[in-house]
Amino acid sequence: MLRTTGLSKQFFLHLQGGLQLPVLRHVDLDVFAGECVALVGPSGAGKSTLLRSLYGNYRAGSGHIYVQHDDEIIDIATAAPREVVQVRARTLGYVSQFLRVVPRVPALDIVAEAARDMDRAQARKVASEMLLLLNIPRRLHALPPATFSGGEQQRVNLARGFIGGHPVLLLDEPTASLDAENRAVVVAMINEAKTSGIAIIAICHDIEVRDAIADRLFPLMPLQDAA
Repeated sequence: MLRTTGLSKQFFLHLQGGLQLPVLRHVDLDVFAGECVALVGPSGAGKSTLLRSLYGNYRAGSGHIYVQHDDEIIDIATAAPREVVQVRARTLGYVSQFLRVVPRVPALDIVAEAARDMDRAQARKVASEMLLLLNIPRRLHALPPATFSGGEQQRVNLARGFIGGHPVLLLDEPTASLDAENRAVVVAMINEAKTSGIAIIAICHDIEVRDAIADRLFPLMPLQDAA
């Protein structure tokens, strides 16, 4: 479902004389339908940079990011911005650590608008069911998430990410702000998604959660520490 070959990424520090800071070098990764690959490594190893590069938030310095999109293979590393938007809409989902949405929009509508191939009524129904599954009480559905706790916002973010049913799903610390009960709900959702054939790439520092969801680990090391 997703493959990188020779993927490298560096940042240019323009305020420091154009200094180049390499973060990823020659990353080769294959992710298949129905499996979860967990990115592991110390802070600064490039895990979040890799995830953002896969989603097209960061432009690859070199190499390729191939995604199975509809009936063709798209290279996110070289695709035009409009094409990347289309891949995100139908194929490539992303759940970041923080919920960033338009202010004053109710939680229910934030989740429902991320649904694919549903009319508005059906999308709102499924969104409500997903929020309830994630222990967001019905009385909060009509409120904007800015009024929620950090854990509640994260669960809204998860509902928004999972409702789309994207064939490939990128998860950045999906349980970081959650208590044990809600972590268990998210673990079950991830494993159910895998059963349905969704390919998942995740960053998860909680070892217990990682062991419960990951089929294999993909290690990364800071480049200055790499042999």
